[in-house]
Amino acid sequence: MIIQPESLYGRLVTWPKVVAQPVKNCEILPTFKGNTCQRCGCRNLERLPRQQFYCRQCLALGRVSSLDHFLTLPEPNHFNQKHMLTWTGTLTPQQNEVSQVLVQKLKQQQNHLVWAVTGAGKTEMLFPLLHTALNAHLRIGIVSPRVDVIVELAPRLEQAFSKSDMVVLHGQQPLPYRYTQLVLATTHQLLRFYRAFDLLIIDEVDSFPFAGDRMLAYAVEQASKIDRTQIYLTATPTPQLQRQVKRKKLSVSYLPLRFHQHLLPQITVRYVGDWRKKKRQPTVPPTLHQQLSRYYQSGQRFLLFVPKIKDLAPLLDIIRQHWPDMLGESVYAGDPKRQEKVQMMRDKRIQYLITTTILERGVTLPGIDVLILGADDPIFSENALVQIAGRVGRSHERPSGLVCAYVTYKTQALRLAQRQIKKMNQLGNVLRQNNDE
Repeated sequence: MIIQPESLYGRLVTWPKVVAQPVKNCEILPTFKGNTCQRCGCRNLERLPRQQFYCRQCLALGRVSSLDHFLTLPEPNHFNQKHMLTWTGTLTPQQNEVSQVLVQKLKQQQNHLVWAVTGAGKTEMLFPLLHTALNAHLRIGIVSPRVDVIVELAPRLEQAFSKSDMVVLHGQQPLPYRYTQLVLATTHQLLRFYRAFDLLIIDEVDSFPFAGDRMLAYAVEQASKIDRTQIYLTATPTPQLQRQVKRKKLSVSYLPLRFHQHLLPQITVRYVGDWRKKKRQPTVPPTLHQQLSRYYQSGQRFLLFVPKIKDLAPLLDIIRQHWPDMLGESVYAGDPKRQEKVQMMRDKRIQYLITTTILERGVTLPGIDVLILGADDPIFSENALVQIAGRVGRSHERPSGLVCAYVTYKTQALRLAQRQIKKMNQLGNVLRQNNDE
């Protein structure tokens, strides 16, 4: 396969598997140093004949063995286009303050955390930063651990920078890679980059599978240039990020108020018995049954979260038996029709989705309520519950709504989630009062 030089800019391409012969003036890098894979930083090796080996950890991106090399060319930043911000919206004073800090951090080549509640408008706050970076001829990566986040971000960025070229990279993307100034990708795709990005923005930095994953942390560092800016976005930062902030190793911007100036919805708790046992009868807990009946009568759209994949089908069957005219689907991480079903919910072709925690973040569905059946299950951590609650009240038209957790007992995670929401609302209230003065 003959490869164009621009396909090697800031990339790691395997030779001789992908490329038949090196491009003129390209760097040839080893695939391993000692027992460490130079693509993913791991030591999960599998032996081959004649004392050779390959890396099992990043096998999904194509096998890298000790018989191979990586080809790369330094990122030249040969971007001459004049970029326009075609977004016609307006930032709130709080959003504008954060966005100006981000522009300053870019100029200073410093990393920064944006700790903003769900629905604060983090994407819109990035627009001035992206506009500045694009016109400074910098290469930009915007990444997230979740493909749902990337799928939702892509059209919003295309609309905001309609004259700018952008490539979208994730495991379900059928289109091949092409060289662009702006890259939108899942964090796993960073393993294919090398010293590429002057500005790297990591959205939902606390979410699975990024949080606590050394391989993806390695990918972020390797994909970034030595002199660079990294921006971290989240509503629920990890303890590690909070420690960096506390020790003054990472600067932070707080935004405890949503873009429409309304507070976060608090989690209501309803106590139920052994709902899985009852579900086999089949039925649902009486309090949940009453709520679903109200939704059937009103047409109110909702997400119903459950702890496990095995809970989806029985619950969907029960709801369809009781309310056959109330259209809905179930969805989970490995569902091949996941994006299609989420789009059906966006388009209001269905009234509800029953889901695992895969939809805890990254999907904006204006005007919905949220129900959490089995919210006392360990899968629902404090941060997961805060993120799930944050699905509600995401529009000017309906800035509030119901978040209801159905539990046998109230867990510490649930108490902490309620406490975190209460604290953010107290800070948001202060901000609102200051705005009114």
